[in-house]
Amino acid sequence: MVGESNHERVRLSYDTVADEYLARIADELDRKPLDRALLAALAEEAGPGAPVADLGCGPGHVAAWLADHGVRPVGIDLSPAMVTIARREHPGTEFREGDILRLPAADGEFGAVVALYSVIHLQPGELRPAFEEMRRVLKPSGLLLVAFHRGTEVRHLAEWWGHDVDVDFHFFTTETVAEALRGAGFAVRATLERSHYPEEAATDRVYVMARPS
Repeated sequence: MVGESNHERVRLSYDTVADEYLARIADELDRKPLDRALLAALAEEAGPGAPVADLGCGPGHVAAWLADHGVRPVGIDLSPAMVTIARREHPGTEFREGDILRLPAADGEFGAVVALYSVIHLQPGELRPAFEEMRRVLKPSGLLLVAFHRGTEVRHLAEWWGHDVDVDFHFFTTETVAEALRGAGFAVRATLERSHYPEEAATDRVYVMARPS
């Protein structure tokens, strides 16, 4: 299947850059005040000790931040190398290997789901199935926070930080994501947009908060 082949390319690419990713990205929240504010709002709404999924968790820095702010995160990533690093760097937090279209989680397991730039490697037709899977693992009162690059382009990387990779970055319009969320049974509660910070790739960013409808 095309989807399976694409996900394998993503997996291999992130396995390849995992160590470099940790070195460059692990402290990124220190420089992202809006991200911290949104994560803090999500943690507060989820409640103390609530289980929260961090999808596309990478080296585990967002999950670790969430743990420090009172919830019980579970990081999930497609890349085995990323999961290995996350477990090493944050031994007190749970991490699982898994695909965003087939999450290794029970129905209604989480009080909230965080998906920061984890949908950017999906084909447009995979957005709704991914959101349906997120809805499946959310409690009926749960909250979803999703972030992505705004636009319609696809950027392909064959080289990333000096490593050979084969990965596509999909940009989405706000309405494309909102429509996929509604189709998956979510109601959009808030949408925020921002320009890039100086150290980030020069793209506009969108954050959407939604709940099961």
